[in-house]
Formats: sequence, C-alpha cells, structure tokens
Amino acid sequence: MRFHSPQKLKTIADLIGSKFVGSEDFEVLGTNEIHMVKAGEIVFVNHPKYYDKALNSAATIILIDKEVDCPEGKALLVSDDPFRDFNKINTHFTRIYNFREELHDAEIGDGTHIHHSAVIGNNVTIGKNTLIFPNVVIGDRTVIGDNVVIQSNTVLGGDAFYYRKLNGNFDRLISVGNVVIENNVEIGNGCTIDRGVTDSTIIGEGSVLDNQIQIGHDTVIGKKCLIASQVGIAGCCVIGDEVTLWGQVGIASGNKIESGSVLLGKTGVNRDLEKGTYIGMFAEDFKTYLKKEVKLRNLK
Repeated sequence: MRFHSPQKLKTIADLIGSKFVGSEDFEVLGTNEIHMVKAGEIVFVNHPKYYDKALNSAATIILIDKEVDCPEGKALLVSDDPFRDFNKINTHFTRIYNFREELHDAEIGDGTHIHHSAVIGNNVTIGKNTLIFPNVVIGDRTVIGDNVVIQSNTVLGGDAFYYRKLNGNFDRLISVGNVVIENNVEIGNGCTIDRGVTDSTIIGEGSVLDNQIQIGHDTVIGKKCLIASQVGIAGCCVIGDEVTLWGQVGIASGNKIESGSVLLGKTGVNRDLEKGTYIGMFAEDFKTYLKKEVKLRNLK
C-alpha cells in the first residue's frame, strides 16, 4: 500500500507510539508484506526467526519487536506489537468501509452492463464492454479492465485469510489491498478472489476461470491461464503465463508455477514448479509417474 503522499519516520512513530531508529525525516512511502515489499516501504516482523529476512529485504523501514542493529540506509520502528501496529498504520491511511457506507463513486466504462442485483463497493473502476452478472459482489478499490465477464455469485475483493493466534483467539491482519482483473478475463460462477493485504491480487489478461475457484490474497495469475472448477490457490502465489490448472488442484501459500505448466486434476503443490506437466498429491512429473505405474503393474 502506497500512501497518498510521503510520510516522515517520526510521523509514523508518533502514530503508533513507538520508538524509532534513524533520522526523524526519513521518508516513508507505504507498507507491504515481505514477499512484495519495495524500497521506501514498511515491513513488519515479530519473531527472531524472520529478523534477517526482514532486515535484508527490499524494505527500508522495518517495524520490529526488538531493537537490533539497523542496516545502513534503513530505519527501524520498535514496537511491542508489530502486528497490531501494522494494522494501525494501514487503517489510518486506508479507510475500511465494509459496505456500511456507499459513496457511489465507481468509474464505469462505455458499453459495460452491470445487473441491478450486483453490489459494488467504493473506489471501484470498471472498464469498457464488461458484463457483470446477477449477485456479483465487488469490494472496495477493485480494478476491472475492458471486455471482462464476471458470472453470478462471484465475490471479488473479500478479506484476506491472514490471522495470528492471540490470547486463545484469532486476530485478523486487516487487508487494505485490492483485486485487479485485467482485460479480456472471464470468471465463472461462485468464484472468490481475496484482495491483497497491502498490495494487489491480480488476474492476468486473457485468463479464464471456471466455477467455484478460490484465489488467496496477493496471488498473481499470469496471462491466458486456464483454471478449472474447484481449484484452490492460497495467498502469495505466482502463477506464470499460459498455465493450465485442472479440477481440484490445490496450491499452498507462497509457491511459484512456471509459465506453460499443466497441473492435472487433484494435483497438490507444496513447492515451486518448473515448466512441466504434473500429477498427484505432491506434484510429480507426469512422465515419471507413468513410468512408475508401468513398473508397479508389471511386478509379479
């Protein structure tokens, strides 16, 4: 999430009541998660296991629960609860409406038809010649391109599934990102695409999604992908261009699928995959799988 205008380190520290390490005029441009963070942005870390990853990331401001040596050219915000204060920063700079207030400020292109039963949030942009079917829900800040088809009961821009356990309960990391649907995308019935926590969940140009597909926060789907029914993709995944995912494929969080890959029905993914065709619970190379099956059947 980029702020509307650059902030100063001391301003952010005063907002959350934290100590800071660095010049009080150190420029802060926004916030982001570790896998997408860029120079000028804040990333949070609250466990020693991940200190080095955060300190050595592209982030130039680290919201951390302990004062440590600060890398050159960076700054620290030292907080007793970085998770809580990350939420506080994000919701200070991004208003959360949750459909309780309607601004009726959607920008809608020529030739677009939206069924009267669709619900559209605030700060939404929809391109030209797009068709939105009954009972579609479009969350705040969603961006939809030209020539897009979104079929009934699909939800774009729901909350990210991102929690921590706190005092025996689940505490949500509030999502202030959005969903971006590029041009010429078709989305089937009953799909759910969560918005990014601090960045965008993206469906690339020309991709086609079947019915009942779940795509998690901050996942990026490439161009001209084909995704069949009941596929589940967790958050922070990167799917390359022209990837085919057949029915009930499941992809765990943070994994990458190289362009041109094909995942056959019910394939499970728990690691990055190079270009190829895969099958099985642990995404086995399809040719290797067939050879193994032949050998097993020939056993006497």
